[in-house]
Amino acid sequence: KMMVSEFLGQLTLNFGSSEPTYPTVVPVPDFDPDKDAARIETAIKTKGVDEQTIIQVLTKRTYGQRREIAFAYEKRAKKDMISALKGALSGSLETVILGLMKSTAQYDASEIKASIKGLGTDEESLIEILCSRSNAELIEIKKVYKELFKKDLEKDVAGDTSGEFAKLLIALVQVKRAEPSSVVDYEKIDEDARALYEAGVKRKGTDVKTWITIFTERSIPHLQKEKHYLPFSVNMQSLMSPNLSIVVQCFENKQLYFASKLNDAMKSKGAKEKVVTRIIVSRCEVDLKKIRTEFKAQFGKSLYQTIIEHTKGDYQKVLLGLCAGDD
Repeated sequence: KMMVSEFLGQLTLNFGSSEPTYPTVVPVPDFDPDKDAARIETAIKTKGVDEQTIIQVLTKRTYGQRREIAFAYEKRAKKDMISALKGALSGSLETVILGLMKSTAQYDASEIKASIKGLGTDEESLIEILCSRSNAELIEIKKVYKELFKKDLEKDVAGDTSGEFAKLLIALVQVKRAEPSSVVDYEKIDEDARALYEAGVKRKGTDVKTWITIFTERSIPHLQKEKHYLPFSVNMQSLMSPNLSIVVQCFENKQLYFASKLNDAMKSKGAKEKVVTRIIVSRCEVDLKKIRTEFKAQFGKSLYQTIIEHTKGDYQKVLLGLCAGDD
């Protein structure tokens, strides 16, 4: 049997500021940026463009390595590799490849910007990104957002959303979530559980403020323990708005949450490309390997096979390159 202290140690490990990663895209050994840059230059110049080579090279290199290839490319070709790729590619493949030329934080920041720009906020994307990123990731996203867009993420979110939804998002963006500590405050857990119960189960209109505070400020292990004090999945989920429910799914099992989103996005004949692209591109250097495991366990077939079934052409090839293996 596992000791309680061991168990806590392990939880802290999993949800600390530097969460362990389960990437599918890892640095390629014997990396030669000049050689890769030459291959990409040739691929772009080829009549009709050699997408295969571009996919092969870029899905098998990490962001850090792709940056080095871009530098080498600029030295060789005297032009910017990203612009050259933009000119050579189109459609879904272009979207994925350009996404790969951003760091994870840059990609997330751009996705957030896209979801609050224009008519009507894309609430689902916004909440997915903000709920599922760790403290360290959120701090980096906020920094990058400011660099890229010269604006404050918190202000943009506040200006574009309203009501309880805005309160929830702003609370998430403020990154108040406690980092896990090795000491478990059972009294606090008990108090919180009671507050959640009072705020939700006992009255018809849920007291959203209490919920938001607890869900956005407590550490993840604390929240996971809180569940044992409550008939959580039963009444809590039914009382929650869909948005709060996502927060709960993310802290229960973030990778399972992503696996379910991928499954939903590939249920019908085609695929909801936007969702599939966002999850695979943003998580391939973070935890896509674990998402694959959860996907297989939950849905009985591999993410790889599901991608084959629901996508086609170069888009399929680039996704499979990033998925990097059948389970």
